[in-house]
Amino acid sequence: MGARGRDARLVSEQFSQSPQKLAFYSWYGSTRLFRFRVPPDTVLLRWLLQASQGSGPSCTNVEITVYFRYGAPPVINPLGTSFPDNTSVQPSFLVKMLHGNTSINISHPAPGDWFVAAHLPPSSQKIEVKGFIPTCAYVFQPDMLVVRVVEVSILEPDVPLPQTLLHHPSYLKIFVPEYTQELRLELQGCASNGSLGCPVRLTVGSATLPGNFRKVLTCTGPTQDCRLLLPSPPWGRWLQVTAKSLAGPLVSVAFTAVAALTACRPWSVSFQHLLQNSANQSRNASTGLLPLSPSYQELDRSSGAGDSPFCLRNYPVPREDLDVVSVRFRPLDQVSVQSDMPSVLRLYLNTGMDSGGSLIISLQVNKTAIANNTLVVVCVTAASPFLSFNDSLNCTTAFFQGYPLSLSASSRKTTLVIPYPETDNWYLSLQLVCPESPKECEQALVPVETTLYLVPCLNDCGPYGQCLLLRTHSYLYAGCSCKAGWRGWSCTDNSTAQTVAQQKVATLLLTLSNLLFLAPITVSVHRSHLVEASVYAYTMFFSTFYHACDQPGEAVLCILNYDTLQYCDFLGSGVSIWVTILCMARLKAALKYVLFLLGTLVFAMSLQMDRRAVWNTMGPCLFAIVVMVTMWVYRCGRRRHCYPTSWQRWIFYLLPGISMATMAITIYTSMMTSDNYYYTHSIWHMLLAGSAAFLLPPREQHTDPWACSQKLPCHYEICKNHREELYTVT
Repeated sequence: MGARGRDARLVSEQFSQSPQKLAFYSWYGSTRLFRFRVPPDTVLLRWLLQASQGSGPSCTNVEITVYFRYGAPPVINPLGTSFPDNTSVQPSFLVKMLHGNTSINISHPAPGDWFVAAHLPPSSQKIEVKGFIPTCAYVFQPDMLVVRVVEVSILEPDVPLPQTLLHHPSYLKIFVPEYTQELRLELQGCASNGSLGCPVRLTVGSATLPGNFRKVLTCTGPTQDCRLLLPSPPWGRWLQVTAKSLAGPLVSVAFTAVAALTACRPWSVSFQHLLQNSANQSRNASTGLLPLSPSYQELDRSSGAGDSPFCLRNYPVPREDLDVVSVRFRPLDQVSVQSDMPSVLRLYLNTGMDSGGSLIISLQVNKTAIANNTLVVVCVTAASPFLSFNDSLNCTTAFFQGYPLSLSASSRKTTLVIPYPETDNWYLSLQLVCPESPKECEQALVPVETTLYLVPCLNDCGPYGQCLLLRTHSYLYAGCSCKAGWRGWSCTDNSTAQTVAQQKVATLLLTLSNLLFLAPITVSVHRSHLVEASVYAYTMFFSTFYHACDQPGEAVLCILNYDTLQYCDFLGSGVSIWVTILCMARLKAALKYVLFLLGTLVFAMSLQMDRRAVWNTMGPCLFAIVVMVTMWVYRCGRRRHCYPTSWQRWIFYLLPGISMATMAITIYTSMMTSDNYYYTHSIWHMLLAGSAAFLLPPREQHTDPWACSQKLPCHYEICKNHREELYTVT
C-alpha cells in the first residue's frame, strides 16, 4: 500500500462470511447472495474472492460470474431475457473468474450495505436425479477488507478549515442537512513551494456500483481559488471529501477549504391544513376540485423561514407496511403540480429490508386537468430530490442519475418499475412545464393521482410464474420462478413459451398416461393380488391429480394441497415398485404382507427426509430385488430346475417386463429435460404401469380367476370358496 500503509490515521479491518456452494443459473434463486456492511469513513474496499472445486472426474473448469452492487442486490440477466414494460434496469458491474483467488479494489466506497452475487453458467435444463450421478461441488467465498480513517477533519459550513498536504492526503467530511439545495466547495489561498497554481485533486462523494458518480476536481491552473458546485447533494448524511497533492512527495501544498450550503425553503402542508383536507377529502374527490394553492403570505406564515422564496412543495407520504417486502405509500393530501416550484414526495425505503422487492410508481392525470401544450415533468431519485426543472430536465442530482418521466394530454398515465431499489429515501419530484408558452403555466394547477407500492414481485410473477421469498442469513428478497417456457425477471418473456394448446396437451399426456395403471390393476384383481391392486389404484389416482396440479397457467386442477399431492405421488410410485418385486418373490402370505407394511413405512420416512433423493427409492427396491433373487435361487436349488419353470413365462412376461422397467429407469435418470419433460415423464408412467402388468406372477394354484383365498378375521367369507359353490356364513 506504499505511503498509505504508513499513514497512522488508517486502520484495516476484515469481514468474512461462510462459503456457499454455487449452482448453475436458471433463475435468480440459483445465485448465491452475500451481504456486507461497509463502515463509515472507509477509503479503500478490497474484495477477496475465493473459488474452489472438487476433485472428482466430473469436475471441469467452469467460469464463475460475480456481481457487485451497493444498496441492493444486483439486478442480473444472464439468459438475455426481456424485462417487463416500464422497467428501468441499470447494467450490473461484474467480473468473471475461474477457480482460484481474485481481488477487486474500490476507492472511497459508500458506507452501508454492499451485495455480492455469484453463480455458474446457465444450466443445461437437464433434470438430474439427486444422488444418482456424482456432481462436482463449486464453492465460493468472498471476504471484505476495508481501510478506514480514524481521524477525519470536520468541515463546517462557512467555517474556513486550513489544510497542508505533504506525504498523505487530507480526509474531510461535511454533513449535508435536509433541504439543502446546493453545496459549494472551494479551495482558497492555495499555495505550494516549488509549484505554480494549486496542484490539488479534490475527490467528493463515495463510489457506488454499478454507477459511480463521484466528483473529481483537479486544480492545476495558476489561480489560487478552485471551486466545485454540487446541486441537490444527498440529504441527511456525511459527505466524504479527499484532497490529494499533485506536486510530489517532498512539496507541501497549503490551502483553506470552505464549504457553503444553500438552504432550500420548503412549503409543507401544515397540520391544520391536513386536518381540513382529511375532513373534506371525500367531498373534493367526488367533485374533482382541488383547493387552490395558498398565497405566498400564507406560505411565509406557515414556514417562518425568512423572506427567501420557496423552492419546493413537500407532500407528506406515510409509510404503511403490509407484509414482508410489501409497503404502500399514500399521500395525505391530493398532489397538485404547478410551474413555480416542484412538488416533492418522499418515500421511506431506508429500513435495510426494502431493497429485496420492486418499487412501482404509477402516475395519472385526468383528461380535463391538463392542456394540450402543457407537460408534467417527473423525476425519481434517491438520497435527494431533483429541484432544477427550470434550468435543465436531465433528472440528475449531485451523485445520482434519476429516472425521468412525463405526463401530457396525449400520454396521461405513466408507470415506472424499479427492481431492487437501493436502500435510501427516494424522492418523487413533479413540476408543470409549458415549452411553447411559459406564461400559460403560471396559473395552471394540475392534480396528479399517485399509486406508490413496494411489492415482492411485479404482478406476483403473472400466471406463468411463482413469487418466492429467498433468504440469505437475516436478509429477505424475492424472485420469480417461471414455468411453461416463460422466462424473464417477472416471467413476461414469451419467446420460448408454450401456447395454451401445448399446455393442455402436456397436461393430458401427464394425467391420462396414468390410466395405463388400469392394466396392472386388472391383472392383479384377476390373479387375486388385491393388496397390489389397491396400491396401483392409489398410485394412479394421486399421480393423475398431482400432475394436474403441477401445471402452470390455465391447464391446472388442484383437489388438495400441492405438497400433499406431491408426497402421495412419490409415495405411491415407490410402494408400487416395492410390492411388485416382493409379489414376484412368491413369499408366504404373512411374511409378504409384513414386508409390504414395513416397506411402506420406510418409504414414508425417507420421503419425509428428502423427497427427491434417488436412494430413498432405490435402496428399498434393491433390498426387494435381493429378496426376490434369493427366493428364486432357493426354489431353483430345491427343485433342481430353473425358476420360473416355464419358458413361455420368460419369453412373454418376464423379458418384456424387465425391458420396460429398464427403459423406464433409463428415461427417468438420464433423458428428462425441462423441454421434453411432458413427453418423457408420460412415457415413464406408461412403462412403469406396463412393466408391473407383465411382471406380476400368476395366481396361486387351486385359485380361480377373480377369487379370494383369504378370510377376514371376523370369519366372514366374502369371496367364492374354491371347494364349494355356495356362499356360506360360518
